Amino acid sequence: MTYRVDPAALDTLFFKARSHNGWTSQPVTDAELRSLYEVMIHGPTSANTQPARLVFLTTPEAKERLRPALMEANLKALAAPVIALIGYDLEFYDKIPQLFPHNPGFRDLFVNNPGMVEPHAFRNSSLQGAYFIIAARAVGLDVGPMSGFDPAKVNAEFFPDGKVKVNFIAALGHGDETKLFDRLPRLPFEEGAQVL
Repeated sequence: MTYRVDPAALDTLFFKARSHNGWTSQPVTDAELRSLYEVMIHGPTSANTQPARLVFLTTPEAKERLRPALMEANLKALAAPVIALIGYDLEFYDKIPQLFPHNPGFRDLFVNNPGMVEPHAFRNSSLQGAYFIIAARAVGLDVGPMSGFDPAKVNAEFFPDGKVKVNFIAALGHGDETKLFDRLPRLPFEEGAQVL
């Protein structure tokens, strides 16, 4: 099989990349977080609406605010240098004139159809969350994404105005390879796909 990108890049992003559970003491810099963001935002979203909103928890105090919302099995995330909250903005449509300038009136589709707002924001922030993981790997960070938390508690603590809701969270840092689990199997093409 041939690839358009260097196989080493595919190893970094997919084939050899792993979801991490343990972290080295190497810190994550603000410049690394900015680089991750600058890569992530170039992934496509519907009408370029980009509803994802990120909150990076970098201090022990900020991470402790997350503790009551984590399932016990995910308390390990608190040891990561950074925990990212990937949320979705329920007022993303206000940015449409800025982000989709050739059709700024597209904002009215959501304003006039409020039932479309949350499904659109959730779906597209999920796309952006996947780009987030790939972007983190691309800039040299390791990721431990997770959904084992109480979203109501996260929203109350970090998004109390209700305009943003959490989608999922991800521990970020430089992974400790000795704490990796064995790689889990993937479905073969015949079980996970069909060609019609």
